[in-house]
Amino acid sequence: MNTKPLSHKRLSEDEMRERSSEFLETVRKRRSVREYSDEPIPLDVVRNCIESAGQAPSGANKQPWTFVLVTDPDTKAKIREAAETEEREFYNGRAPQEWLDDLAHLGTDENKPFLTTAPALIVVFAQTRPSDEGNHYYVKESVGLASGILLAALNNAGFVTLTHTPSPMKFLSDVLGRPSNERPYLLIPVGYPADNCEVPDISRKALDEYLVEV
Repeated sequence: MNTKPLSHKRLSEDEMRERSSEFLETVRKRRSVREYSDEPIPLDVVRNCIESAGQAPSGANKQPWTFVLVTDPDTKAKIREAAETEEREFYNGRAPQEWLDDLAHLGTDENKPFLTTAPALIVVFAQTRPSDEGNHYYVKESVGLASGILLAALNNAGFVTLTHTPSPMKFLSDVLGRPSNERPYLLIPVGYPADNCEVPDISRKALDEYLVEV
């Protein structure tokens, strides 16, 4: 086994508290946004965020993810058309009523204009197996970790995002020409909020509702 010294700087407790508090305030303000400006965004910043996601831990360090950055208007239009086709079926018969009732307070429907208005889309694919011989391990967990880091990095950089998961998502593989060993995992519009953008008035659980200390 090859090893190398860990690169780590120990911080004072005061600096740790300051950093954690600043990050908490940043993520507290993150919201799922469906109203986007079409203003161009700095793609080098987006690439930095994707590279940050690529530093996530993964099963056996296999890094079983692919991130497709989509800015071409025609490709975004194809994605929107296909997504809305699936979503019409979802909202008009495929989804059970309980699911629709749980979504009602968010005001979502089959119309997805953000897929063409947002200047960039990031489509996350999970590699079910390598393209050559071998195996991947803990694929869903690994890609989930990377996706969480990606969302946090994009938010920290000043973008707004949405986690969009039309079901099924196979059309993303077809539109983007991805190989059979990859499965669509998440579709993330990225950009700036539209002028006068509004989001649902919701709240988060309090810490004591989900933290258990033993």
